[in-house]
Amino acid sequence: MSWAELDAELGRWRDAGRTADFWWRDDDAAKPSAPLTQLLRLSASSQVPLALAVVPAEATPEIFSGLKASVLMHGTDHRNRAAPGEKKTEFAEAESDAEAVARLCIARERLATRAAKRFVPVLAPPWNRLKRALAQRLPEAGLYGLSGYGPRDRAEVAPDVRQVNTHVDIIDWRGTRGFVGEAAALRMAIGHLASRRKGEVDAGEPTGWLTHHALHDRETWLFLERLFERSVKCGARWIDPVELFPSRG
Repeated sequence: MSWAELDAELGRWRDAGRTADFWWRDDDAAKPSAPLTQLLRLSASSQVPLALAVVPAEATPEIFSGLKASVLMHGTDHRNRAAPGEKKTEFAEAESDAEAVARLCIARERLATRAAKRFVPVLAPPWNRLKRALAQRLPEAGLYGLSGYGPRDRAEVAPDVRQVNTHVDIIDWRGTRGFVGEAAALRMAIGHLASRRKGEVDAGEPTGWLTHHALHDRETWLFLERLFERSVKCGARWIDPVELFPSRG
């Protein structure tokens, strides 16, 4: 896929009298670093709102100083608790829901205190995996949103729990663990946009971009700069994360 094909898809949205909308989530924030600084500067310079998924157990107070991004909760400690044969997850089947809820509650209180007004009570589970039964109990931990990966099958995973996922992961996890490449990233984005436009997936769920600042190389940063500039010129809207989830907590 090419930039011209992205332009064409955005044009189809305009021709239909619709605005293509995106949102941006970045995972694994915890401590100040050069890549994190570059990420925040890119968000500011491009005026594209950012949802920063922060690991509560590892987060240092310094990353919240002067922070302009929204803060989501990236699990509790990002520790893989999966049993042998189970896919990586912080919330393994062997752990009771009550234990997980208690852990989430402590982590939310810690993160909400440190992030203050930047905190949005949304769980972005590590490896984008969470048991459905546990998702339904998120309000017990003071969490009213869930963000995973892939087209959602419903907007509300439980009463008062809004789900807004990401759909374009720009990291090649099964290969180089670097940038997935321009063509692959654009293919995922165009595919989700087209499916929304045709009603094949939930048209009301904005197309979400997922990044991991610690793994970005020069090619990745240049791609994001071009994406933000080009998409806005073609009429796309980048949504502030606080607009996507209920205002609670």
